[in-house]
Amino acid sequence: MKLDNVRLLVTNFDDCLYFYQEILGFSLTWGEPGGNYASFDVGDGKILALFRRKLMAEAVGTAGLPEHTESQDRFAVIFEVTDLEQTVRDIEDRGGKNISPIQNNPLWGIRTVHLRDPDGNLIEIITGLPKEEWDESLIEKDRKYES
Repeated sequence: MKLDNVRLLVTNFDDCLYFYQEILGFSLTWGEPGGNYASFDVGDGKILALFRRKLMAEAVGTAGLPEHTESQDRFAVIFEVTDLEQTVRDIEDRGGKNISPIQNNPLWGIRTVHLRDPDGNLIEIITGLPKEEWDESLIEKDRKYES
């Protein structure tokens, strides 16, 4: 078995299509405004897709459940970049807004920034921290898995 794609089930389909294509800058490989499905090339042959949540709910028998409930995020879509600061500037220039500042996370070995798509899905953009900036506990774990 292999992963084919990650599909986000969205209620604001057209706004999300615009966001992933125009704000994040991914190439649209299928779909159009007003449609039900869209896919994007997110690099290295990987696909991120959008699908109208209502249609999936009908297909799996959950259409009678609420569309929105307040809860903690259940997933995050993570994108890796080489220049986090430039990526953030590019996203802001195209109208995107971060929900957190760029942060060093020595416990994770990465720098991060967070934003949300128009449907509220959590997006994390990361770049690696140099190992000399990692927390000692992460360095120890890394040594354990290297051997």
